[in-house]
Amino acid sequence: MKPKKTILCVDDNEQALSIRKVLLETRGYRVVACNNGQQALEAFHRGGIDLVLTDLVMPGVDGSQLIQVIKEHSPQTPAVLISGRVKIYERDTLADVFLPKGMYEPVDLLERIRLLLVRKRGPKRPVELPARAAHATVA
Repeated sequence: MKPKKTILCVDDNEQALSIRKVLLETRGYRVVACNNGQQALEAFHRGGIDLVLTDLVMPGVDGSQLIQVIKEHSPQTPAVLISGRVKIYERDTLADVFLPKGMYEPVDLLERIRLLLVRKRGPKRPVELPARAAHATVA
């Protein structure tokens, strides 16, 4: 059995956090749930996080700042930013994926997460090219 991937899930809305946590856990992920950016940074620094899923607007450290700090320490860690404010593109963000709240299906979120984790891991096996014949015959 392959090891479970761990997702750091961050939202100051307890209900939204709980729903995402259940959704991810039922798909076999381990979830570290935090309800603010500072708590999430502490959890990230403890290690073992494979992906970050965060809300944008939170008191204190917001989702964009959280992702910026995480990417400074671990650029390869994928990050998904969720927000009810669609005009996030007016601000620079280091998120790999942006999803507007209420505009995506849970299956879309799960597929984006799966693809980001596959990309982080890389190919399953190194691709081996068949060896060329040392001597080519000319007719």
